[in-house]
Amino acid sequence: MKIQEQTCLTNITNGTKVRLLKIDAGRGLKARLAAMGLLAGVEFKVINNGHPGPFVIGLKGSRMVLGRGMAGKIIVKSSES
Repeated sequence: MKIQEQTCLTNITNGTKVRLLKIDAGRGLKARLAAMGLLAGVEFKVINNGHPGPFVIGLKGSRMVLGRGMAGKIIVKSSES
């Protein structure tokens, strides 16, 4: 899937590499995601966006499971050309 504009992480298909642009959330969630390594500018890959299953991303050699609510607040852009 080629993404021209910024979009919500939940709209990304499996196997797509993205760059995090911003997090539309409060300080608590931003701090929690920052502690996990999800900061503006970081690149990661969507491993599983199966509905209704878990939302799994790959970041720096690790896999992380995000809640759908969290993923819905993460704004990304494709890093694939």
